[in-house]
Amino acid sequence: MKTQSFSKRTMTCGDARAEHIGSTVVLNGWVHRRRDLGGLIFIDLRDRYGMTQVVFNPQEKPELFAQAEKLRSEFVISVTGLVRERPEGAHNANIATGDVEVAVNELEILNTCKTPPIQVADNSSVDESLRLKFRFLDLRRSRMQENLILRHKMAKATRDFLDKEGFLEIETPMLVSATPEGARDFLVPSRLSPGKFYALPQSPQIFKQILMVSGFDKYFQIARCFRDEDLRADRQPEFTQIDMEMSFVSRDDVLGVSERLMQYVFKTVMNIDIPVPFHRMSWEESMNRFGNDKPDTRFGMEIIDVTEHVKNTEFQAFNDAIGSGGAVRGIVLPGCAGYSRKQLDELTEFAKKAGAKGILSAALKEDGEFKSVLSKYLSPEQIAELKTAFGAKDGDLLAIMAGEAMFISAILGKLRLEMGKRLNLIDKGKFNFLYVVDFPMYKYNEEEKRLETEHHPFTSPKPEDMHLLETEPLKVKADAYDMVLNGNEVASGSIRIHSRDLQKRVFNAIGISDEEAEEKFGFLLNTFEYGAPPHGGIAPGLDRIAAIAAGEETIRDVIAFPKNTGGDCLMTGAPIAVESDQLKILKLKVEG
Repeated sequence: MKTQSFSKRTMTCGDARAEHIGSTVVLNGWVHRRRDLGGLIFIDLRDRYGMTQVVFNPQEKPELFAQAEKLRSEFVISVTGLVRERPEGAHNANIATGDVEVAVNELEILNTCKTPPIQVADNSSVDESLRLKFRFLDLRRSRMQENLILRHKMAKATRDFLDKEGFLEIETPMLVSATPEGARDFLVPSRLSPGKFYALPQSPQIFKQILMVSGFDKYFQIARCFRDEDLRADRQPEFTQIDMEMSFVSRDDVLGVSERLMQYVFKTVMNIDIPVPFHRMSWEESMNRFGNDKPDTRFGMEIIDVTEHVKNTEFQAFNDAIGSGGAVRGIVLPGCAGYSRKQLDELTEFAKKAGAKGILSAALKEDGEFKSVLSKYLSPEQIAELKTAFGAKDGDLLAIMAGEAMFISAILGKLRLEMGKRLNLIDKGKFNFLYVVDFPMYKYNEEEKRLETEHHPFTSPKPEDMHLLETEPLKVKADAYDMVLNGNEVASGSIRIHSRDLQKRVFNAIGISDEEAEEKFGFLLNTFEYGAPPHGGIAPGLDRIAAIAAGEETIRDVIAFPKNTGGDCLMTGAPIAVESDQLKILKLKVEG
């Protein structure tokens, strides 16, 4: 069979420089823009390496010029021509090839293109549904190509660093048993065992622990993971994590390696210096100061507890909250004392949508006036004490709430983030890493009326809290940790359980009986009786880190072919209905 032939490139569209002047070259690429000027046709020819201006002159080759008049955006062409210096005043400092152009003497149209629904040459905003439907065109745009190149470089830098640190890259299975890791599994029916199902892995958790038992003391994998959960900007049903596990380590060993990994990746890929060690903050401190367990430390406006300063006032709402074991907390909105009634109502409405009954404001006017309903109940000395406790100055606005401490902190934390954006307090050029440590081991699921683990059931309790597992499990702290970057959790990990007895105790606390544990995890429990070493690990999310590094709001913009928020692939139509014959082979029947 005869194959299609064409002139193959001798350089890419990003290669031509002044030293190539006088050389005959062949370029292959896409028509980025076409301009007809002064009887000449100029084409910006593009590939992923860059752009070169090529020129068609009717005086030199009339028949070639006529052919060039047919060219339109996104045609695929091959040109042969002479590299020459651009005319005086026509140099383009914005592109690497801007000092030269190629005078074309041969043109091959390798393929035409219909009028594209997405203008590749224009990086302006396009409806995301259109972008996902025509992803193959969207991926031609410079922004998306730069994002995927950045992601590739981050993955390569990761491999280079971990290889130097003595880690081995080992693949783990994609068809596994279902595990209770906090999200629903994607299930895969087995043709050979009708009525039985594999699950796609939520993470390689169990297998990497078994690798530790097997003596591979430093493992990593750039692993594909799957979770059937509701989607948002930082979640996809399939995602990629830098999965790491180590033997004979403590928490600080794991944190040390992972922070040096981030330092190496950001320096190697972006020439950005990330200082180490990262700041460590307890979960409790993070919740109290920032209202969440992934604090954005690029700006201040932290939550201040003023309970002690207002407990002797005549304001009943404060007294009621404090009397029932609650707290009075607030944040300072800098320079917002002049807010109108409408703006103050907007703050109250924001708090209500977040679940609060309302919010109390106090404006510190430039003339010294304390404008608030509180002025009726607080003495001048108490007002002065309150201002000092908040660290507020004239011109600021106080947003105050009273109630259950963690609840009001969570609302204030959301308000802090919202106002940080509105007031342009967030430095988008910063990359602030930190670790949140000492998480609760368990949380109570109100819907299901049972305990569940905060991270996953293979996390070890802190040694000093193990005696509370059966009696006061909600007081147990986990030997777990999260890496946070700019207010986003980008990695999660823990020191693992390596004792069969302890693992069963943790299972029992979340309602997994010994019999069920044996059925689902007998193979793991069994390994613990054959010389399991102490071990721990962490799994930075490649998608999230790449998105933050690229300045994107969603991980969809650093993934080549993502799903939309409904879990659909708009380009291929997946998920799709399956033919009845396929279901019959699997002995499955679709109801409804």
